[in-house]
Amino acid sequence: MSLKTNKSLGQHWLHDAQVITRIAQACLPTGTTSVVEIGPGTGALTKALLGMGATVTVVEVDDRCATLLEGWAECGTGQLTVIRADALQAEWPQLLATSGAQAVVGNLPYNVGTEITARLLTLPKPPARLVFLLQKEVVQRLTAAPNTEHWGRLGVLADLLANRRQLFTVGKGAFSPPPKVESAVVELIPLPAPRFAVPMPKLDSLLRAGFGQRRKMLRSALKGLLTETQIQSAAIAPTARAETLGTAQLCQLANLLA
Repeated sequence: MSLKTNKSLGQHWLHDAQVITRIAQACLPTGTTSVVEIGPGTGALTKALLGMGATVTVVEVDDRCATLLEGWAECGTGQLTVIRADALQAEWPQLLATSGAQAVVGNLPYNVGTEITARLLTLPKPPARLVFLLQKEVVQRLTAAPNTEHWGRLGVLADLLANRRQLFTVGKGAFSPPPKVESAVVELIPLPAPRFAVPMPKLDSLLRAGFGQRRKMLRSALKGLLTETQIQSAAIAPTARAETLGTAQLCQLANLLA
């Protein structure tokens, strides 16, 4: 069954067999047998996962794709479950508990990929492994280090909550239709607890202010949130910029917020 992509859903069908196999292998290390796949589309990655013996629960918002995959499920061996839902609206704690999934994988639409990733990372009990195909720039932001071009709110959040690494890049020709930008696959392994104790709302406020105007010094960017004396109390120069600080230092500053 051939389906046209829906531009409003940001769909680009992944068809490169080598890329599909590498993604499936990345989310099925030894001991992982149950997976949730976000946005399976026409099921290219789903088929690879099932072929490797995984039990797969797919979350699909496009009724056409869901109907296709439900047909597979009816003819299959019970390995495949189809849930018609928007991944941004899904009840993830319940979904993960019901499916017993150890990993979440997906070729995520560029327009919502960042939000889906952040939502799963910040769950009280996130899955053991996240493997996502995303816009290359988003992966660079997720895996960035301090004092680099892509270091910002997303990188700090990912570093606070997970071990992270870019696995490989994916060319435009691996998709139909080809997207306008390059893609990459990222692996995130959520930690048992955040690296540093910090209230998330305070950290979010600090990061929004600190990275909102990247070139501003902290004494200007954080004006109204922290005084120069408070910044200095964390052994950080008020003339520094947020982009030069590591996760630990940013959490220190966040913990000083009222």
